[in-house]
Amino acid sequence: MPLRIGVFICHCGTNIGGIVDVPEVVEYARTLPNVVYAEGNLYTCSEDGLSSIRDMIEGYDLNRVVVASCTPRTHEPLFRKNCESGGLNKYLFEFVNIREHCSWVHMDRHDSATLKAKDLVRMGVAKVSLLTPQEDLTTDVIRASLIIGGGISGLTAALTLANQGYQVELVEKKDRLGGLLRDVNRVFPTNDPSKELLDPLISAVLNHKKISAHLGTELADVNGFVGNFSILLKKDAGTEELKVGTIILSTGARELKPEGMFGYGQFNNVMTQLEFERRFRSNYHGLNRVVMINCVGARVEERTYCGRFCCITGIKNAILLKEENPQTEISILHRDIMACGKAFEDYYRKALQMGIKFIRYSVDFPPEIVGSDDMADKGKVYHELMGRDVQMETDIVLLTTPLVPGEDNQELSRMMRIPVGNDGYFLEAHQKLRPVEFPSDGIFVAGCARYPTEISECVAQGYAAAAKAAVPMARGQVISDAFTSEVAPLRCSACGRCIDVCPFGAIDWNEFKEPSGETKRVAMVNPTECKGCGLCVASCLSGAVQMRGFTDEQILAMVNTTFMVAS
Repeated sequence: MPLRIGVFICHCGTNIGGIVDVPEVVEYARTLPNVVYAEGNLYTCSEDGLSSIRDMIEGYDLNRVVVASCTPRTHEPLFRKNCESGGLNKYLFEFVNIREHCSWVHMDRHDSATLKAKDLVRMGVAKVSLLTPQEDLTTDVIRASLIIGGGISGLTAALTLANQGYQVELVEKKDRLGGLLRDVNRVFPTNDPSKELLDPLISAVLNHKKISAHLGTELADVNGFVGNFSILLKKDAGTEELKVGTIILSTGARELKPEGMFGYGQFNNVMTQLEFERRFRSNYHGLNRVVMINCVGARVEERTYCGRFCCITGIKNAILLKEENPQTEISILHRDIMACGKAFEDYYRKALQMGIKFIRYSVDFPPEIVGSDDMADKGKVYHELMGRDVQMETDIVLLTTPLVPGEDNQELSRMMRIPVGNDGYFLEAHQKLRPVEFPSDGIFVAGCARYPTEISECVAQGYAAAAKAAVPMARGQVISDAFTSEVAPLRCSACGRCIDVCPFGAIDWNEFKEPSGETKRVAMVNPTECKGCGLCVASCLSGAVQMRGFTDEQILAMVNTTFMVAS
């Protein structure tokens, strides 16, 4: 069948049209080989633009489509689906980025940007001419989910999935559920006991017929892919194997122990906020003078992030102390106060009205804590507003520390092939577009495993991760992109480079019988696990690995056409 290519070029408002001469590029596209139709759209992703593509596929009998607009990262699925709705195989579509790759980087060079846009469109047309129809890959899904971590996020996710009828395997390495929230006395801003929140949730989870709680159990190994994960659990000296379709990681985080800071470890009455809550609960007898120091170990060179809810934790304990004894003198030494949202702002104002002192210090002049024997009795800080040192006597010093990544994060990252950010927390696929997902399909993240997160956000992320995990289980199968890599076994030299570089563990060894009858070991790609990143193709010295939709022939066609001069 002869090629009939349609080219659709987007103005993207002024993002592209304000720099690139779109009508000129449209006219140029009409001169390219096998292009039978070309048009410009104000917004190709709008319904007007999408319907035009569908109409032209039918009206001009198009069998290839090129869209030149913004980024494929956000819009390629939309255009592929639209082509499919118009009766065209969605893999006979090529996306050309003339916004990020052209207009945005050449804002001051309109003529050059227009010329480059023509080059990019010409390359897209050259590639789409060589594309072949593909079919999506489908895989059956086991309707069970593994949840790693029994904190508030994990409990929420477990109960949400179980109430929908899915089997849930909840793994907690400690011998009790609840996570760090178990050690918290009361929760802000309501000041309700934490057990009133946790106990009903834990009871519901332990008594749910669809939930199996594996306490005192660790994750030993994870293999497989979305829809069919093989899980090995380790408890005491024994192991247990599970089969699940999806995984939710909610391992939480740890409290920072500020060894050697502000007398911590030296004075018995210097402790963290969480240690204070564990030790004193609601018995504050004898605590008449209290000094709190915020940002201990946070927003520093070795730990640049903000703990987010540390300030509110300190304010909460200060309010509880004041409510117990209004005569208690409380000073909160801070760099600034994080109190986002009306509820937390009101909470902060309540502390001010109760007479709690807030003294701002500079990181260049940190507070000092002094004492005798094993007890701290005085604090000194340079008051930035007053411009002088201020001294205060104290019965106890509370250090407000941030959460830090779990100690198992690196091991879990290696085992599950999921990324960890520079700060040590797990890294989601996209902060805005895929906030509870990993790049590896079927694995989701919730709560403080991702970043320091307060209770209401942990609960919300537990719901979100459960909702995402339920989608493939409800469908009963997952559909994977057809543009994956494949190995030509006759050309494979069994060097293993592709296996080493694959970040998703999608390539493994396989036995292949040659025409001569001899059997040899070759690399083989599991298309369900492959994400089409192309690292294996780039690493293959024998040229045995090719990427569907990005074959050497297709890439070289784009390269060769760049030497043509657009007029």
